[in-house]
Amino acid sequence: MTSDQFKRRVLPAGLCLALAALASPAARAEGTTLAIPAQSLGFLSRYIADDQRLWSKEGLNVKILDIGGIGSMNAVIAGSADFSMGSGPTITRAWAKGQKVVALLTAISQSGQSIVVRKDIAEAAHFDANGTIAERGKVLKGRTIAIGGVGAIPDIVLKVIAKDAGLDPKADVVATPMQPPEFMAAFATKKIDGFANSPPFVEQVVSDGTGVLVSDSRKGEPKEFSPVSAALLMTRGDFCAGHKSICEKMVHGIYEATQIIRNDPQTSLAVMKAHFGTYNDKVLQAAYETVKAMTADKPITTPEDLENGDNMNAAAGFLKPEDKLPDYKPLIDNAYVK
Repeated sequence: MTSDQFKRRVLPAGLCLALAALASPAARAEGTTLAIPAQSLGFLSRYIADDQRLWSKEGLNVKILDIGGIGSMNAVIAGSADFSMGSGPTITRAWAKGQKVVALLTAISQSGQSIVVRKDIAEAAHFDANGTIAERGKVLKGRTIAIGGVGAIPDIVLKVIAKDAGLDPKADVVATPMQPPEFMAAFATKKIDGFANSPPFVEQVVSDGTGVLVSDSRKGEPKEFSPVSAALLMTRGDFCAGHKSICEKMVHGIYEATQIIRNDPQTSLAVMKAHFGTYNDKVLQAAYETVKAMTADKPITTPEDLENGDNMNAAAGFLKPEDKLPDYKPLIDNAYVK
């Protein structure tokens, strides 16, 4: 083969390979950021989307930012993150302050936050696990309860349950911000009396017999505010108009992950074990069942979800009733859930 023949045959083949590489999802991948407020299985859909490469298969590179509590949503508002996952009460509170954040998907349709107290405290108070939520909530009086962050959904649920029990949420209960594993260690050493949080932490202390449920999010408690958006995917109101492809890929990845949660326990549990492997199989199975029970078949956001979030804000004292939004439809964009 002459030099000219080699060039005519080999170079086009090499060029084709280069063009094929450029056409692959990895080569044309877009980049984005997702802020997460807590390390918990309430955000199982994001772990699955990442580990199962649901985003990267569509050509989206997602950088996860761990920013505790409502700071994750504030990062979106400030423009330092494109997306966040949070709750209905946080997004409606933002709108009440003129901060236009839009809900793209609701992965969980309950608060996802349960309250537990130490078993020794429950026994000393003659706690009745079968009592009404108002009766059960009385055990919180004078207690120190760990929350994820001030104004975040665990704090809101704690204050609502305390109020339902006829307590003053600020005067009668001490809410102390802590993240896992800090609050788990504090619970074990009796430095706190309980905590408001999500799977698998609640399931751990119930399983090992050291904790007792005061309120159970799997049952929709507090029921007067059910359903309510949680693990809610949000972005700035003007972001998707200029980044439609990124929004499509981000939402589709989470949507696919919710379907895995509902229909593929083996994959779901494998992902859970990869991130929460210090918890035993019994605890992870219980946590999976909790998350699955709260995961909607189609993860759209409804005006009812957000209005219940606003009502929770008002009940918890984070919003004046007269400042509730008159219409929740402008906060919702379900167009990418497909």
